[in-house]
Amino acid sequence: MKLKTKYILFVAILHLVTLCLSFLIFKNNKIVFIVSEVFVFISLWLSWRLYFQLIQPLKMLLQGVNAIKDQDFNVKFRLTGKYEADQLIGVYNQMIDSLRSERTRQEEQHKFLDKLISTSPTGVIILDFDHNIEHLNPKAMQLLGIPDDGNLMKQIAACDHILMREIKDLGPGESKIVSITGIENYKCQKSFFMDRGFPRYFVMLEELSIEILQTEKKAYGKVIRMMAHEVNNTVGPVNSIMEFAHAYGKRSGDPNQELQNALKVAIERNDNLNLFMRNLADVVRLPPANKRSFDLNELVRSICKLFEFRAGMLNIRFRLFLPEKPVFINADAPQMEQVLINIIKNSAEAIGSAKHGEISVMIQPDPLRIIVRDTGKGIPEETEVNLFTPFYSTKKEGQGIGLTLIREVLINHGFGFSLKTSSNGFTDFVIFL
Repeated sequence: MKLKTKYILFVAILHLVTLCLSFLIFKNNKIVFIVSEVFVFISLWLSWRLYFQLIQPLKMLLQGVNAIKDQDFNVKFRLTGKYEADQLIGVYNQMIDSLRSERTRQEEQHKFLDKLISTSPTGVIILDFDHNIEHLNPKAMQLLGIPDDGNLMKQIAACDHILMREIKDLGPGESKIVSITGIENYKCQKSFFMDRGFPRYFVMLEELSIEILQTEKKAYGKVIRMMAHEVNNTVGPVNSIMEFAHAYGKRSGDPNQELQNALKVAIERNDNLNLFMRNLADVVRLPPANKRSFDLNELVRSICKLFEFRAGMLNIRFRLFLPEKPVFINADAPQMEQVLINIIKNSAEAIGSAKHGEISVMIQPDPLRIIVRDTGKGIPEETEVNLFTPFYSTKKEGQGIGLTLIREVLINHGFGFSLKTSSNGFTDFVIFL
């Protein structure tokens, strides 16, 4: 039963009993009975006034409580002029002001954090209480290759990115650096925040590729310059002495042919060592890209003509898939030519002397990219992660300079690239222009 109903019933019963008693007691004395009845009506009037002074403010506060339930913090009440009621109304209005200020502050902080997470260059993945992915910021979606097509949960469930697998295996408070194809490096770190008294975990993905590549290049560049300096200082004088001895032996008619042959082999070996050091130094001293507009179709055709004769000897078939209209790009033509030559050369070596080998060079629009595809033996999974590691090579006679040069040129141009063997057996080197 409501307080309002209880109060009315109490007042009604009390005054009815008083009227009945007044009648029974003062029925023989009409004047006293009339006076008592006047006092009863005055009491009723006072009770009615008391109702408005006590019950009505409580009714107003009850409306305020309902507003708080509806999270409407804009409802406030005016003072009534009654001390006790005004005390309650004052406390209520002060509480409403505090709640409204707190909600405004929390909304501002939420919007700020949401904006900060959305524009962060670091990928942020927020997990729910069951450790399932609940939210990803745009950078995390980009790193994981998840399109923003409105069906986020379905895309997350279908994502098979290597980073997704590493995230699932990451323990609370752990961090790990994940390397993909030797060129993409990411730092994964798992932490937590408190939500309603319970820990909720989130994962931060930080792309370290550029920083690692710059540090890496600085390190091996310093070593190569030091090696080149020492080799040139040593090989130059030694070669001069051996060339003088070889020429002197020829002029004097020295019959020791074995010595002459040994000197010749040593000179050639020193020349090869010099050439090797120059190739290494070329990677370090790669000039900045001199970007100019040129037709990519013409560049690809001219490069493929260089390999036609050698490809025929190796039973390799060349196929070109080029657009009918010219494709103009803004890049350093000589450097891009060297990149494509190295890629096609690697594809030909991967095919080797196998019969019916094929190399396809494709230019595809939207997004514009070059694909060099071969039917060679493919790239093993254990090798794929080290492909673009400086001077890494799986060939017996290789020094790993070719892929290192390709990597440096494409990074200087700002072009993305990948080298993978697909499930259908084709190996694709893709350059995203």
